Formats: sequence, structure tokens, C-alpha cells
Amino acid sequence: MSFWSGPLLVLWLYLPGYLANTAAMLGGKWIPDALGIQPRPIDGGRNLSDGHRILGDGKTWNGLTGALMGGGFLCMFTHWVGAKSVVEDGIFLDPLIWASESDWFWIGGEWGAAFIVGVCLGLGCMIGDCTGSFIKRRMGKKREGSESSEAPLLDTLPFANCTFAVGLLLFPDILVGNSDLLAPMVILLLLTPVIHRLTNVFGYWVGLKEVPY
Repeated sequence: MSFWSGPLLVLWLYLPGYLANTAAMLGGKWIPDALGIQPRPIDGGRNLSDGHRILGDGKTWNGLTGALMGGGFLCMFTHWVGAKSVVEDGIFLDPLIWASESDWFWIGGEWGAAFIVGVCLGLGCMIGDCTGSFIKRRMGKKREGSESSEAPLLDTLPFANCTFAVGLLLFPDILVGNSDLLAPMVILLLLTPVIHRLTNVFGYWVGLKEVPY
């Protein structure tokens, strides 16, 4: 496996977690705006003793639902693509390689298993994302309108770390959680702030985001 193929493989396997934020935006903003549904903040609008919100209006139950559903369907997609891959050392491999009917997540056959794996990776992303938001607000670094919180590492590293941790802890016996991928995970972790920034700039450029961060 080359230097770049390892991180690219990890990015492919963890795509449900890496794109969970986009799915959260779909479920937490785009769909509610289109249907006139009121978003429900996870923190219920409450502040802590420091006067700052616990998480803020950007973290909603609507978005969490979107992230989990999006992660599940994305993993079904990567499983479908990977199952058709004939390249043994390729990048687009099936995240469920080595999975069997005896695994705890094997519910509803292979497609149900893929959905559950994706939901878990999406949940890991959201836990990390909320953790980063919580820390930022304790530091007084919160996003205001078009002004960035200026905390790019807290916008990226918590969600990536938690997503990887979920994969390694919950799925150690299949490809997505294989410990041999630790080194490529570290490389991808270092590249994640750059990937996150470029993705947000592109989303802003095509009109999918209101701000380029």
C-alpha cells in the first residue's frame, strides 16, 4: 500500500462519518427550511454558568437524525461499490470485509449491517462535532453570523478522532475497524483540516453553505 493509497482507503471506509456533517446540514437546515419545520436545538437553548450556550443553535436533533440516516445510507453505498470491486489492493473496498452473521451489528442481512455501521460512524462524527462545539463555547469561540469561530482544529479533529474511535472500538473484526489502518488514519487526521476547509469553500461557492467555513 502506497503512502497516499492508505489515507485514501481510510477516507473511503470512513466516508459515512466524514460526510455526516453534510447530512446533518441537510436534516437540520435544508429540509426544515423547505418544509417549514422548526429546528430543535440539542441543548434546549440552555446556557451554562459561563453565560454561553451549551452547544448552540447549530446542533439540533433534526441535524443529528440527518447525520445518522445519511451515515447509514452512505455505508450501504460504499458496501455496494466495494462488493463489486475486483482490485485486491484498491481504494474502493467493502468496509464490511470479514463481517459475518455472528457479528453484533448483523441485523437485517448485509444491507442492515452496512446501515448500522454507517449509523455508528455518523454518531461518532456527531459526538466529536458536539464536543468541539462545547469546547469552543467554553473558550468563548463561537460563530457569529458570517464571522468564523477561528478554531479550525476544533472544527475538524474532534469529529475525525471520534469517528475513528467508534470504528476501531465497535468494529475491530472487519476492515473498517482494522488496527492495521492506524498509520493511514494518523496521516488522514493531519490532512483533515485542509480537506474540511476545501470542502466548505466548495460548498460556499456552489451555494450549499452560507459561509465558507
